[in-house]
Amino acid sequence: MNGRYWILAAFLTMFLAGAPVLSATAASSSPSPGQQQPAPAPAQLETTPKTGQYTLSHDRYEKAVAYSRSQYTLYFVSFFYGLFMLLLVLRFGLAVHFRNLTERFSDRRLLQAALFVPLLFLTLDVLDLPLSVYRHSLALRYELSVQTWGSWLWDWSKGEMLGILFGFLLVLILFAVIRRSPRRCWLYFWMAALPIALAAFFISPWVIDPLFNKFEPLDARHPELVTAIEKVVHRAGMDIPREKMFLMQASLKSNAINAYVTGFGASKRVVVWDTTIQKATPNETLFIFGHEMGHYVLNHVRNGFLFAAAMLLGAFYLAFRGLHWALDRWGILWKIRGEDDWAALPVMLGVLSVILFFASPVFNGFSRMQEAHADIYGLEVTHGMVPDSAEVAAHAFQVLGEVDLSDPNPPDFITFWLYSHPPVADRLVFAHTYDPWAKGQSPQYVK
Repeated sequence: MNGRYWILAAFLTMFLAGAPVLSATAASSSPSPGQQQPAPAPAQLETTPKTGQYTLSHDRYEKAVAYSRSQYTLYFVSFFYGLFMLLLVLRFGLAVHFRNLTERFSDRRLLQAALFVPLLFLTLDVLDLPLSVYRHSLALRYELSVQTWGSWLWDWSKGEMLGILFGFLLVLILFAVIRRSPRRCWLYFWMAALPIALAAFFISPWVIDPLFNKFEPLDARHPELVTAIEKVVHRAGMDIPREKMFLMQASLKSNAINAYVTGFGASKRVVVWDTTIQKATPNETLFIFGHEMGHYVLNHVRNGFLFAAAMLLGAFYLAFRGLHWALDRWGILWKIRGEDDWAALPVMLGVLSVILFFASPVFNGFSRMQEAHADIYGLEVTHGMVPDSAEVAAHAFQVLGEVDLSDPNPPDFITFWLYSHPPVADRLVFAHTYDPWAKGQSPQYVK
């Protein structure tokens, strides 16, 4: 975990409802390697053989297993490595050194924060850089990424600048409320941070996302697809203007396929990666869009934000209690004067990261529930509009698994702890089995 993660993770989790529907971590279970058969190529026509289960060729199976296991290991190694780095910063007095330097630099808290935050964050991020490099090298090795190292380093640098900017603002607020109200600072910080998180999420499609990827109106290159999408939108009784549909040029950096909904209000939009259009059929892309529209209709962005905000209120309370406990035990050893000491920031970040780590199953479980409901919506809104819509949806998940190297058999614990989406195999089977129309039942969402 890099430095900016430590202060921003709490707020980024609020955006669970805006997470992509298609993700390399949205893996799935499948039969043993001996049972695998080569899957249909993504470039096939709309008429494909029945996709009854998620299957991979032997070579693809082995790659999916190896890549997924590497990602799982890296996740847990990153967490413990990040904690270890924070402890080193505290144990060897680096945080205190930075504090002393900033206090000699100025006696104004604003200027002190402007120096302390970049020093601490850059230190943590540089220490984390080997893991970040290894993470990208894995994506290159397994051909999920085509991004050059120069481009990757530039993205990393831009991420650093954004992390320091937001980190500076949040840290300034954090220590201001600690100094004004030590007993209720966790509540006041939560109240102050929520509008900042909302503002960041609101401007992200306009300001932040374009820093890392190129976007253009979907209508500019695929007007026929937009016309088909408008029919689905009309059936849902929604109003999503053509100008709210965007194409992301993901192929400049990635081979993976993806789509997502982001922003809210005036900034709300649906984004489809160009790799999705290249590797999935038009009808499969319509299903993917139907899923994303489900996030609109079912208010997942709003509900996800409210759920995460409530969870974070508890997390902040526990974090401030944990800060007091840690300083009582080791504050003298670390030469930290109190909770309002700049050098206490690594302690707060470490405690908060532990809390969020153990809260991950709750956040991800909520996200999986939302994604499952969005799958239902996608199936219902395309039923009768797309020929053999259940097979289309199933094959879309098959293509996802093949291209993104989704885990053919994720352990239950990993699914519980890490997966923000149901496993691909489960989603594929569900696409075939969900059929309320044949059973004379009423659909849940699209009547």
